[in-house]
Amino acid sequence: MSEKPEHFIIDGKRLDGRRRDELRPIKIELSPLDRADGSCYLEWGRNKVVAAVYGPRELHPRHRQNMTGAVVQCRYNMASFSVDERIRPGPSRRSVEISKVIRQAFEHVVFTKFFPKTAIDIYIEVLRADAGTRTAGINAASLALADAGIPMRGLVSACAVGKVDGEIVLDLMKEEDNFGDADVPVAMTSDNRITLLQMDGRMTTEEFYKALELAKTGCTTVYELQRQALVEKYDNEYQAEGGLDE
Repeated sequence: MSEKPEHFIIDGKRLDGRRRDELRPIKIELSPLDRADGSCYLEWGRNKVVAAVYGPRELHPRHRQNMTGAVVQCRYNMASFSVDERIRPGPSRRSVEISKVIRQAFEHVVFTKFFPKTAIDIYIEVLRADAGTRTAGINAASLALADAGIPMRGLVSACAVGKVDGEIVLDLMKEEDNFGDADVPVAMTSDNRITLLQMDGRMTTEEFYKALELAKTGCTTVYELQRQALVEKYDNEYQAEGGLDE
């Protein structure tokens, strides 16, 4: 782990040159995996994440089936080479906890009632980790679900806010995440319905509400990038097919 910086904000700029309310660069690629029903590769700063969706498909064993709707399942995993010091392959307490909160972020957004007795499986693989992997995973998974044609109330967009040097900042980088005073991952739909809200650290009530408003701004920016990626994909497919028949 790197050493704690003396200051996180110098002359109004953070260590990586961003403003307090600025996101790291985001790159989105849809459908990178041929064998998945839907998939997305996403880079967020130095994070690299791939998400794949399979289903709806019959759920086994059958005693786990829900007669009134699909069961949303999620597996979040960090590759052993995703961090500077290699981690043991396989599930950890952290990955199990993140898998659970990501599943909960989607299960009330997906129209599960259309697919009784089935499973919708979300797989998120972190290829490179650099703070904010759960929010990056949620954004990639949301696009993978849309790419798979899963009906949803809307896209889920996520980002983190935090507190460093007594200031509320958007989209924590690695040093801010490791040594900052607070970290608040947030996920929400485009109509500002929160589907994930966690907090690690301490904030005053006033700081928390300020952070929440900043998170809404960040999620709105992420949503526009997600929407643009989907529009560009289907527009390209439409053009490749020659457009509408004359």
